[in-house]
Amino acid sequence: MRPLPNARWRQRGSAMVEFAVVTVALVLTVLATFEFSRMVLVANAVANSARAGVRYAVTHGSDRTGAGSTGPSGPRGNPTEVVTVVKNFASAAPVDPAKLTVTVSYPDAKNTPGSRVDVRVVYAYDPFTAQSLSVNLGSTSEGVITY
Repeated sequence: MRPLPNARWRQRGSAMVEFAVVTVALVLTVLATFEFSRMVLVANAVANSARAGVRYAVTHGSDRTGAGSTGPSGPRGNPTEVVTVVKNFASAAPVDPAKLTVTVSYPDAKNTPGSRVDVRVVYAYDPFTAQSLSVNLGSTSEGVITY
């Protein structure tokens, strides 16, 4: 028995609707995976840049000799060298250094060996897919000054 012409068109139409629904779901899944992977990459870069800033700060305490980037960094004034190291390290990843907020603090109020240093880095993440979603990704790292 042959199907009626109307039934054949209904079957073709339902296949097109199913294809459209599956395609939309697949595209959304691929975009979400891409966006989440990019966000993890940026969060990892922010965390690593905070660690790089602490490594620089713990090796450039008050006992460090030299001037400029080889000299000591510390609580007196603005520790611009630590901030520069953090931004340079983060710029190797897909991060806009202008959107980084870097806070360097010395809880013991000095930069002598044995004192602590904290570096906090916050990045205003801007996703590709959902422009209305804005997330601040941040990391804090602490170290003890050795030199």
